[in-house]
Amino acid sequence: MFPERESLQSNDFDSIRLKLASPAEVRDWSYGEVTKPETINYRTQKPEKDGLFDERIFGPTKDWECYCG
Repeated sequence: MFPERESLQSNDFDSIRLKLASPAEVRDWSYGEVTKPETINYRTQKPEKDGLFDERIFGPTKDWECYCG
């Protein structure tokens, strides 16, 4: 039924190890800062600048198009 799935190789794992990231690692990964509690503008339905869903932090809402248009 799905011939492409048959060609996939599976790996068997005996175990996997996970660890929590340190605060320093999280700071290294971050780029942007939330400075206002606003989320979405109710008129434009776009993320608020410097808010929780700021496009500078999470990326543009439309592919290859910045917030400015």
